[in-house]
Amino acid sequence: MAGFIEGLNRDQTTLFPERLEDWIANDHLVRVVDLFVDELDLAALGFHRHAPARTGRPGYHPAVLLKLFIYGYLNRIPSSRRLEREAGRNVELMWLTGRLVPDHKTIADFRRDNGAAIRRTCAQFVELCRRIGVLKGACVAVDGSKFKAVNNRDRNFTKAKVASRLAHLETEVGRYVEEADRIDRQETGEARSERTNHLIGRYVRIRKEIERLLAVQEALTDAPDGQISLTDPDARAMATRARHSGHVGYNVQSVVDAETHLIVTHEVTNQGHDRDQLTPMASAAKTVLRREDLHILADKGYFSAREILACHKAGITATVPRPDTSGSRSAGRYVNADFAYEPEADIYRCPAGEALTYRYTTEEEGLELRRYWTTACQGCELKSRCTTGRERWITRWEHEHLIEEANARRRSPAAPMMVRRSTVEHPFGTIKAWMGPSHFLTRRLKNVRTEFALNVLAYNIKRMISLIGFQGLMRAIPG
Repeated sequence: MAGFIEGLNRDQTTLFPERLEDWIANDHLVRVVDLFVDELDLAALGFHRHAPARTGRPGYHPAVLLKLFIYGYLNRIPSSRRLEREAGRNVELMWLTGRLVPDHKTIADFRRDNGAAIRRTCAQFVELCRRIGVLKGACVAVDGSKFKAVNNRDRNFTKAKVASRLAHLETEVGRYVEEADRIDRQETGEARSERTNHLIGRYVRIRKEIERLLAVQEALTDAPDGQISLTDPDARAMATRARHSGHVGYNVQSVVDAETHLIVTHEVTNQGHDRDQLTPMASAAKTVLRREDLHILADKGYFSAREILACHKAGITATVPRPDTSGSRSAGRYVNADFAYEPEADIYRCPAGEALTYRYTTEEEGLELRRYWTTACQGCELKSRCTTGRERWITRWEHEHLIEEANARRRSPAAPMMVRRSTVEHPFGTIKAWMGPSHFLTRRLKNVRTEFALNVLAYNIKRMISLIGFQGLMRAIPG
């Protein structure tokens, strides 16, 4: 009868001790981290203490701590305390750091103090991808996703939320007062004393909570955006796609190459919407890719006439669908898309065949708008399906052709919006899976930006190995 596979005796000694090098395969991911960091110019990137101090106790070289962090994010170990433990027991980290075991405070301080340099390191890897020809960026996609902060929803306050809580607590106070009066009238003895003391304790706790909320309410008067987060002051309450849901966190913007799925550039904001992000993200991607032109895909959350025009002036072609904000379609009436524009005659043709002619030009919120309408609506058989007013008006932006061209691209056989979804949402899903349900571990916007840059760097390294292989990346790094 065959036995089980048995391990070595713990008291076994070896005549020829094994080297750390023997434990790391030639195609191990940790070798990419080691080579990539060794090739960096840490002084140019802005890392602190890249040269040893003349006096005092020697410190850790920033290359060691940077390798430690990149390895940690590649292996879903973002916590400084966990990295400290792993450095003392993980053979791969022993090989990478030379068996150094920095304490968790040293590790955390390095990430906090070198945030800008770490973000530049992330950009340096993207530049490597571009330089070797893997990242061309003919077409990119942008999207935003909400990531949770360490701030709990109960520790985030708005004026409406404080007012609602205060009203609820005041009701509770009244209920306890009524209950105390009832006990005084109906109960006696020890039972009465016990219940009275219990109510007094609850009443005192509620009054303290009311005082705390009143202090928060006063502080909200000075808050520029009407929000206060107590745990992470920079985190903001943000709505998500799920109905009646949301969380306190950050809005992460990402531009992804449509061909390779590499993250070209990214940004972390605490703005709850994407409307103002199209031009900044597209311009940043254009600069990173060093292209004269750029085609960027975005969802309707990015639609803004000003942003589309700004992209056009910057040599960026933006394909963004216009959101349907009119209630006419749900009411069974025609919408603007049902009216055909005839540029040669400068008229709109309605579903009944009537021409809506240009009447005048006006300006609203800095946009020049042209008004079109017809006087034939009163006798039209389709009027009930068209408008509830005397006549149907159509408003045309002076640069409406940019939106029409974007719509034509959307309807092309290339199906760009399907490309957008399968491109930019993939990295977000991957990184969120790595980060787990709590998402960010650090506090304040600048530290969160550093944390996400490390996640992006880890994602891009793994993606590059998938694209060109381990040996291909190892050959490319020293170049």
